[in-house]
Amino acid sequence: MSVSSTNARPLPLIGWIARDIGRDVNIVFYLLAIALTVLVLAVKIWGPVALTMAALPMVPVMFAFFIWISLP
Repeated sequence: MSVSSTNARPLPLIGWIARDIGRDVNIVFYLLAIALTVLVLAVKIWGPVALTMAALPMVPVMFAFFIWISLP
């Protein structure tokens, strides 16, 4: 058991997901299908605003990724 999984276990949703992924890796694909379905329903309800709100959290992630790949 790694340190990161033991620290995440007390959190209700993240601990449950980490425990299930530890048991069966295919849970990741179910979670991706659920997330995609939620995104499609959000776009159906709110339109392109939902896509914008979904892309906003990816901005710092991509910024860090670009810095990481540009390091010598």
